[in-house]
Formats: sequence, C-alpha cells, structure tokens
Amino acid sequence: MTARAADRARYDRATAHLEAPLALVDLEAFDANAADLVRRSGGKPVRVASKSVRCRALLERVLAKDGFQGIMSFTLAESLWLARSGFDDILLAYPCADRSGFAELTADPKLAAAVTVMVDDPAQLDLIDAARGDGREVVRICLELDTSLKLFGGRVRVGARRSPLHSPAQLAEVARMVTERPGFRLVGLMAYEGHIAGVGDAVAGRPLRSRAIRLMQAAARRELAERRGAAVRAVRAVAPDLEFVNGGGTGSVQHTAAESAVTEIAAGSGLYVPRLFDNYTSFSGRPAALFALPVVRRPGVGVVTVLGGGYPASGAAGPDRSPVPYLPEGLAYDPQEGAGEVQTPLLGSPADDLLIGDRVWFRHAKAGELCERFASLHLVEGDEVTATVPTYRGEGHTFL
Repeated sequence: MTARAADRARYDRATAHLEAPLALVDLEAFDANAADLVRRSGGKPVRVASKSVRCRALLERVLAKDGFQGIMSFTLAESLWLARSGFDDILLAYPCADRSGFAELTADPKLAAAVTVMVDDPAQLDLIDAARGDGREVVRICLELDTSLKLFGGRVRVGARRSPLHSPAQLAEVARMVTERPGFRLVGLMAYEGHIAGVGDAVAGRPLRSRAIRLMQAAARRELAERRGAAVRAVRAVAPDLEFVNGGGTGSVQHTAAESAVTEIAAGSGLYVPRLFDNYTSFSGRPAALFALPVVRRPGVGVVTVLGGGYPASGAAGPDRSPVPYLPEGLAYDPQEGAGEVQTPLLGSPADDLLIGDRVWFRHAKAGELCERFASLHLVEGDEVTATVPTYRGEGHTFL
C-alpha cells in the first residue's frame, strides 16, 4: 500500500461516522509543516497569515509553538474580532476603508494596542482621522514596500500590483508624514514578494517555463534584498524605533530570512500545503487540509459523479485554480465539465472501484479559501477525529 493509499484508508476510517461533504485537517501533517516553517526561518519568528488558516483553534495551536509570533490578518473587522478573542499582536496586511472599524479601533485602548494597520498612501491616514469621531487612541502604522521587479526602465513589471511605494525615498517620505502626524505611530515595514513566495518554480511538464521562473526569481531576490535593505535604512533614519520588518511567504521563507534587514517572516499556506505548493523546489510539505465529497452516481465505466466540488480559488482563472482529486489516486476531471456547482464527474480507472456513498478526497488550490466552504474542520490524529472546530464561517464570519 502506498503512503497516499494508507492516508486514504486512515481518513475514511476516521470520518466513517460523519456525513460528507466534510473537511479535515491532519494534525500530524499540520504540525510537521509548522516545524518545517520554523526550521526554514532560521531563528526569526514566523507571523501566521490568518487568511491561509481561517480557524481560530488552529491559529491558537500554531501560535503556541516555539518560533511563531503574531498574526497577519486580512481585514480590519477580522483584526478587531481576533483582538477581542485574546490575540494581542495583529498586523493587518492590507489597507482598508472600514470607517466604522477605525472608529472602534481608535476608541478602544486594548484594540489600538493589539492591531497594526497597513498604509501606503497619506490619503489612508486622512480616512482614519475622518473616521475617528471621539476616538483618540494612537494608531499603530505599518508601511508596505512594493516588491515587484521592474525591468527595462519600468516598462516590464514582474509581481503583484500592491503598494505604490517602490523606492526607499518614496517609503521614507511617507514614513516622515506618519511620524509628523499626531495620532499615529510608525512601528513596522512590510514587503511581500509574491512573485517569489507564491509562484512555483517546478511546473509539471513545463521545463523551460520552470527554468525561466527560477531565473526570474533569482534576479528578483537579488534586486529586492538590496532595495529592501536600503528601504529599511531610509525608514529607520526617520523612525529609529521601528519594531519589525516583515517579509516573505511560504515559498520564500529561507531566502527572506537570510536578509539581515528582515526581522520576521510571514507564512500561513505552508501549514495546510494546498495544491499550488506542489510546484516548488525550495521546500516540500505534507498536505494537511483536505475535503471529501460523496459518490452519488456511476454514469458508466470509468466514471463516477460526486456531490458538489465547484470550489475555485482566487486569482487568474485557469485549471490550476480548481481543487485537485487526490484520493484515490488516478481520478481526473472531465475536461468538458470540470468541477461543478452541484455535481462533478470524475474520470479514471479508480472510478470502477468506487461505490455509491464512497468518498473522494480533494485538495483545494489555495489554503484558507477552503474554510469559506465549510463551517467546521474535523481534526484527525492517527485514524481518529479527536476534535471538531469551527472555521471563521462556522463562527458566523465571512470577512471577505
């Protein structure tokens, strides 16, 4: 029996008393992935990206481990909820325009001390001030450096369109505005290199493309390390008490940690290891989060149909944004239908061994987005479900 076949048997036994569709997290794999992130971070603390976990119980579990410190959140409403739940070091990784949220933040000393908000434009400071009302708490601010690689005089850009602050001088100018403005305190700098951390460099069946990605990423790492170092020096000249410099992502942990200017690493997807992380040479993890769909039809030889399955991931539309049939091995989508809203046909010889009511286990393309489809996660240890915990959705929250 292969390791994957053994996992399938174990998951089937553990969840035999439960009705599918369902989602689980294999705690042994989750903990092993957490240990690997800490190993790769080289002694620098790992800040957990909550968007990739979306489950308070699992955030608590990983933050109880040595090597992890703080949360990187994705909305202000989520940040305030987590702070009220007892988390006390929350970096909101994206600018927002939540006026009511800012009114709450600036009126509550506990929330203001726990949450740091992201800024890359002085207009965002204006919005916060306009939302204050009677709130007079000092707002903790983090600036974001644009990490994209610009070539040929800026005519070619590689990387996500995030912050408009690309040069050290631009960052230092906004830093100066923050430090001179009452009601704000500059405490951090973030630079997320998504084109390095979030792009696989070993695309199956595409050797030339994979080599091109590796060359691009090597060049991007060199350019960013130099520019990030200069940006940190420029900002520290304005704000010498800067508390942290955050960088990285699951796919670039060890490379980012090697930069002396970076004080902490961000990662989250590496805990669940969704399918998009199968195409990396820099690390390998264990799939920890899966979902099961029941077989409800057998349309013919080599075909079964499962209930549901149309759970696409965000990003540019394409086959790599669909969940992948994982267990049993050898199943694939019908190219004419793909993953369906209500039902999904699957093709392959393993279909002939599946009966009505049997389960097919899938891996989502991304990490936390799986939790938007399920109200709970069944936590598996060995071949038993040892706990069932709510996702954000299960606690009544869909922040985006």
